[in-house]
Amino acid sequence: MSEDTRSELYAKLAAVGPYGTHPGHALITMVEPHPGHEYAYNRWYEDDHYYAGAMAMPWMYAGRRWVATRDLQLLRYPEKSAIAQPVTAGCYLSTYWITAGRYDDHMRWTVAINKRLNRDARVYHDRTHVLTAFQNHEATVYRDGAAGPRDVHALDHPYAGLVLQVVEADTPEQRGPLLEWLRTRHLPKRLAGSPAALVTVFSPTPLPGDRMTYVKQVEGVDTRLTLLWFLQTDPRECWDPCFTDLDAAVTESVLGRVELVAPFIPTVPGTDTYVDRLR
Repeated sequence: MSEDTRSELYAKLAAVGPYGTHPGHALITMVEPHPGHEYAYNRWYEDDHYYAGAMAMPWMYAGRRWVATRDLQLLRYPEKSAIAQPVTAGCYLSTYWITAGRYDDHMRWTVAINKRLNRDARVYHDRTHVLTAFQNHEATVYRDGAAGPRDVHALDHPYAGLVLQVVEADTPEQRGPLLEWLRTRHLPKRLAGSPAALVTVFSPTPLPGDRMTYVKQVEGVDTRLTLLWFLQTDPRECWDPCFTDLDAAVTESVLGRVELVAPFIPTVPGTDTYVDRLR
């Protein structure tokens, strides 16, 4: 028994609480490395932070990194986005699943470990958090019904691309009807025959007061929904006509508006692939 690691507590912790596989929560973080720091940032995240600052934590059981090369950044809209200013900001996206019912447990650990990493000079500061939020799972809509991978598999299945979409209701009271419209009407219609196999829908939660100061507090926690479209083809191959009018469709619903539609492709772990195509 090690006094330093308090391993005598592990058996007690493992014996209590939820331990299912449902992605009840997520961390979705879109980051922009500062100009000239692209390679160093990528190596730090690939070699250290993805593991020490995420995957090694309790109850965070799946993760994947995505990248937007310059041509993908230029496909984003709307130009005036409440999420990204300019709308091209945030060339790296990381997505993580957290076990349902373990949000509070995970948050206590992540705040503590990030304080430790920062104290030990293992945090790369030449970056800007464009969008970083922990999220609660609200719905998953599948193109093929019971066939194909489930949402629990989405970050491990070899999808060729991902589209991040952020929609915002006009009022907190309208978010429920907006979610219901997305879940029952809009998404089933748009997924049918499309290269997107599934869409997960999340609602953001406020970050804790003792978060790291370089991460800004989450906005729109009562009005926003975050959608992740998992694609079986490169988003450049299906952008038009599949994804160019998502803003118009939401506007026509009179339930909200689109604040960001942004395509990504998966990174190649352990490499600097695509880093020379960010600018």
